[in-house]
Amino acid sequence: MLGDVSITDTGNHRDARAPGLAALAGLLADETRAVCLLALLDGRAWTAGELARHAGVAPSTLSEHLGKLVAGGLLAEERQGRHRYVRLADTRVAQLVEDLAVQVAPRPAHRPRTLRAASAGSAMARGRTCYDHLAGRLGIAVTDALTAHGLLSAVSEPGGRTDGAEAGPAAPSAGLSASPESSGSGERATGFLLTEAGLRWFEGSGIALDRATRRPLARACLDWTERRPHLAGAAGAALCRHALDAGWCVRIGSERAVKVTAAGEQALAELLGIDAGTLR
Repeated sequence: MLGDVSITDTGNHRDARAPGLAALAGLLADETRAVCLLALLDGRAWTAGELARHAGVAPSTLSEHLGKLVAGGLLAEERQGRHRYVRLADTRVAQLVEDLAVQVAPRPAHRPRTLRAASAGSAMARGRTCYDHLAGRLGIAVTDALTAHGLLSAVSEPGGRTDGAEAGPAAPSAGLSASPESSGSGERATGFLLTEAGLRWFEGSGIALDRATRRPLARACLDWTERRPHLAGAAGAALCRHALDAGWCVRIGSERAVKVTAAGEQALAELLGIDAGTLR
């Protein structure tokens, strides 16, 4: 009976994930560490010195922050000679950072103080990388074109399974050290689904898909400038990698901005019917 249970007798019912969640929140609850994580969304490895200059802090201060992020499983580090390089630990960390950043994006706009700052902001909105896939107006244009051609379809139940099986409860995780982004034999429905026609399109376009990866083949990632989802996952990463390798896009500036080249405009027009005017 409820009358026999003390209201304070709840110690044994605490969720075992609570300490890990609190520790993760603590790692993110620092502006300098947040600056580093956002910078590393470009998918590249940075030296500790580069991040210190970017964050505007002393190298010794930055080193302490990096140590915490590495220990917490958010960053991976490599050492080459006397240089220390860090990158985001995996795609799940990138997704976490990007999803959280979207939540704080709506805020009073600040007028750029310089023409250079205004140009950089415009370039980021036009086209950029979001860790390992395309974002901004470019990412949305590609996603819309793939959908319009029946190569990509929206999934109405993000928590479901694409193989028709009922998804069971996820196993508790102690932190971000484990790397799988999906479990079981079927792919998770995560907002987008690559159709059979889409699979043939990737193959016919010479864009290699990693079918053996445990990450979702297609995933929806909410774009923080366009406020709409763009294509992420293994397919989004393959498309971005091909666009850069084939010279369809080139990186510009020191952040994540990319620019579509003349060759890219022609290729995207031929393959997906994207009007070049929407890419400029």
